[in-house]
Order: sequence, then C-alpha cells, then structure tokens
Amino acid sequence: MSTLSSKTIPSAKIEAVRDHLLLWWHANRRDLPWRHTRDPYRVLVSEVMLQQTQVERVIPYYERWLQEFPTVQALAAAPTAEVIRLWAGLGYNRRAVNLQRTAQAVVDRGGTFPQTVGELQELPGIGPYTSGAIACFAFEQDVPFIDTNMRRVLHRVLVGVDVPDILLNDKGITELAALVLPPGSGWDWNQGLIEFGALQCTARKPLCIICPMQDICAAWPDIQTAIAQQPRGRKVSREVPFKESNRYFRGRVVDLLRDRDRAHTGLTLDEIGPLVRAEFQEADLPWLFEVVRGLEKDGLAMVAEDEPVYDAASSESAAAEPIDLGSVRIRLP
Repeated sequence: MSTLSSKTIPSAKIEAVRDHLLLWWHANRRDLPWRHTRDPYRVLVSEVMLQQTQVERVIPYYERWLQEFPTVQALAAAPTAEVIRLWAGLGYNRRAVNLQRTAQAVVDRGGTFPQTVGELQELPGIGPYTSGAIACFAFEQDVPFIDTNMRRVLHRVLVGVDVPDILLNDKGITELAALVLPPGSGWDWNQGLIEFGALQCTARKPLCIICPMQDICAAWPDIQTAIAQQPRGRKVSREVPFKESNRYFRGRVVDLLRDRDRAHTGLTLDEIGPLVRAEFQEADLPWLFEVVRGLEKDGLAMVAEDEPVYDAASSESAAAEPIDLGSVRIRLP
C-alpha cells in the first residue's frame, strides 16, 4: 500500500483541495435538520440513524424520535420496548438499544456529554467515527474522522483510484484527513467531505466531468475506466439467502412483538413461529428458541414467563431449554 504524508503532498495541493471543496460545500449543501443543531444528543441520534440508512429516509424518523424523546434524559428513562417500537422501519434494531444504552451512560455521568474524542469513546456504542462526529458537529472541534464517503473522497483526490483495490488503509486515510483539515473550519470541512461523497464523488457514478477538483484529483481520469471495468450485478454467492438467515428472522420476531404485543404481556413461541415462518413446525421450536435467546442477549427481547419449567438435567446451564418450548412467552424488554 501507498504511504503518503505532508512531505509527499505539496502544500499548494492541500490548499487547493481545501478551497475547492469548501466552495462546493457552501454552494451545494443540503438543508438537513441535524445541521441546525449543536446539541450532542441530537447529533448522536442523527449519526446512529444515518448508519446504513439513506438521508431522505432518516429525516422523518429523526423528527419523530425527538418529539418522543427530546432529551438524553427522556431516552434514558424510556421503556426499552417503546424505544424499539419507535425505531420500527429503520432496521438494525440493535442500534436503538445501543443508542439508549449510550443515553443512560450519559445520564449516569450527570447528563452532560464528554467533549473529547477519547472520553466520548468511553461511552458504550461510541466508536472512532461517532466520537469524531460528535466532537466536531456538536462541539465544533477540528478533529479528523472518516466514514465511507469521506474515505472515498480523500482516497481518490489525494491517493488515486480506489477500485478494485484501495491503495491506502484506514489508518493512512485518517492521517490524511488530519493533514488536510483546515484549522478553524472543521465543522464545514467534515460536513463538506460527507456531502461531496454523497452527491458528487459517488461510488459507482462520480460526476467527474463537472467536478471542481478534476484538475487536482489523483484518480482522474483513470477512475472512470476502473469503474466501468468493474463486474456488474451481484456475484453468485453460496451464502444462505437473507430471507432464510437468522438475521432475517430476528427482525421478523422483533417486528411481530412490536406490532402484536401492545399489552406487553408477550407472545408464546407457538404463536410466534407460524407468523414469522410460513412452513413452521413443532420441530422448529428449538431453532426459534435460539433465535429468541440471541435477541435476549442483545437486549431486544426477553422471556416473559415468571417460572419456566426447565429440564432438571440441564438446570445448571444458563442457556437451559424449558421442557415446553412452545409455551415460553417472549416480549420486548
């Protein structure tokens, strides 16, 4: 892989990249609700929702969420079942549970978010990207961090073509991000990098012909040929199809509990099985129980019965199975 530093990238190019990108950003930025706040809680909510979910889809969920849980204290105190219910439609339900755990950790420390990247990463569910985003977008600190869009822009403009293989790993790209970040303009710069990758320098159809950085881009013009030579369509996979995977059925179980168990008394595995799997049979109960155990471990569901009857031979095991699996009741936390 390539090794780049301030010594290998001319200062004139760094200044040109900064100027071109910031000019583009101010002319093309979208008016998104989370860009009107410096509240770290609201920034956190937006960043978690935007993980693997398109911007247009997130906006109504973000606004609804803040109506229901307007503060970090409100989210921390809410029943987890209600948190999961409000998340319906966004997918990856663990994000909702992890978001609440982060809120609870903030409340435990007095209700005030830490402001440094290092301290933010000590909160549960906060990694390098999210900590950087909060430090930058809430506290306006000049900190480097990368997501998929930022990585792609920095790689193409400063390193070169990124398909089929990258030339610089994430550590190197993060070092580049720190190198080119303009002092005093971290908020605009990082927002601009994200926006440029989302709208201009996209993965499959970058708008190179009208790109303001075409003349200084390390990937131009080879990037167009490299993308055109990439295989089209999905590769043949021997993996289990998504609709036959445990991940799919985990989502089905959570959706069912969210929609059918409004009284929060739970549904039995006998009731859940046929509703999540058309060909469900009694022999599938152990499989369904394991799916539910996985949800329970992740904080997305829990066994609702008070005194389940367990097989005495396996009573010493924390994962022992009840004798009558079909009668086990499951509910949201």
